[in-house]
Amino acid sequence: MLCRVQGGIEKTGSGMSPENNHLWNETLAQVREMILPHQYHTWIEHLTFQEQSDRTLILSSPNYFIKEWIDKNYANPLAMAAEKVLGFRPVVEILVEEPPSEPESQTSPQPKQTDALRVEEKKRQSEFEIQLNRNYTFDNFVVGPCNRIGHAAALAVVENPGHAYNPLFLHGSVGLGKTHLMQSICHAMLQRQENAQILYLSCESFVNQFISAIQKGDIETFRYKYRHVDMILIDDIHFLANKERTQDEFFHTFNVLYNAHKQIILSSDAAPKEIPSLEDRLVSRFKWGLVTQMQAPDFETRVAILQRKAKLRNRVLPDKEAQFIASKIDTNMRELEGAVVKVLGYASLANRDVDIPLIQEALSDTLETQQKKITLEHVKDAVVESFGVKLSELQSKRRHKSISHPRQIAMFLARELTDYSLEEVGGYFGGRDHTTVMYAADKIRQNSKIDSTLMATLENLTRQIKKAQG
Repeated sequence: MLCRVQGGIEKTGSGMSPENNHLWNETLAQVREMILPHQYHTWIEHLTFQEQSDRTLILSSPNYFIKEWIDKNYANPLAMAAEKVLGFRPVVEILVEEPPSEPESQTSPQPKQTDALRVEEKKRQSEFEIQLNRNYTFDNFVVGPCNRIGHAAALAVVENPGHAYNPLFLHGSVGLGKTHLMQSICHAMLQRQENAQILYLSCESFVNQFISAIQKGDIETFRYKYRHVDMILIDDIHFLANKERTQDEFFHTFNVLYNAHKQIILSSDAAPKEIPSLEDRLVSRFKWGLVTQMQAPDFETRVAILQRKAKLRNRVLPDKEAQFIASKIDTNMRELEGAVVKVLGYASLANRDVDIPLIQEALSDTLETQQKKITLEHVKDAVVESFGVKLSELQSKRRHKSISHPRQIAMFLARELTDYSLEEVGGYFGGRDHTTVMYAADKIRQNSKIDSTLMATLENLTRQIKKAQG
């Protein structure tokens, strides 16, 4: 027995014809495309089709809580999905399977059921295409001069999302804590707001999903997904470079979220103005909130990071040993974490205490690599030999493909294999600016994904460079 919530009109379901069954399944398929998977399984999956009369789609819900939640949060996507199938947008009416004839049956078990559903929704409300690391929390983030502003801004965003710093733009080289801070925000938000709808993904995923939506002719579904969230975090936003139509789409998505006071958090390996071919209007908007650079940790911060990473594994790394590792590894946090894992694992397998001789044994390969760093000379020599060009040609202003292609490859390899800055790489290859280096590196990186010959060339050059460096 079904009942209408308003008016007390009861209606008995009479089964579904094959045609209606097909239409309802098609509608559900459309809904699945418009909302997050966990939202569909938590809420929409509980609905049952009853009838479609005039311009009204009548569905049934197992209880009042689900009905009210869907009315509040998913009525619009349901109507949009039905419109694609029926050819017109119906009024969606949801009936409840249990009649409200016995007040006690509603007031007694209902809170327990409601609490269970709220807990389930809290777990599933957000979508993390980039898997969250349980250790990437604010409690485990080591603060130092290199990241103090970024850390403070991230905390402020959690306290006042959509208003404190919107957008928050974190930039810097790999392994400097951008991902840790973004995931810390996700963890903290889920603790503070049980119904927060959060999207955390890579920019490459955003681009690919946009292309897929174009191919399917279903941009409206794409837009609904990205414009109906409380917080969106996009990693490697520099991937938008040279993608004009995707930049236009993201520009409008940004405006919708910003105007609705929804929090936007972006990360990049470069500041907004340094991303090549990024539209001025996006550069301007990225600077509306706070743009902050994550820098390499200083010695004291490196020591603290090493000891914190050891503590997370229920081990103690003495000051002397932590200082020894910190003096040898000065690149980024990921390298430091890798060193801790390797040292502690080596000590456990060898059944020895952690001391400097053990560290030297465990990190022999790493320490040797640190002592023999790859230089721009190594990169230049390999490219010159492979392509039969001269250094003077690589450094010239010539743009013929026979010169520009190996020059771009050299810039890509310099970015991938060395610690030189964009300005240093550009200066070495003919006094070019940082945007030229970024454009070249991005172009080679993208082309290598679809060009097996180019990929093989890059792998061969990398082997040559490492061999020469060793």
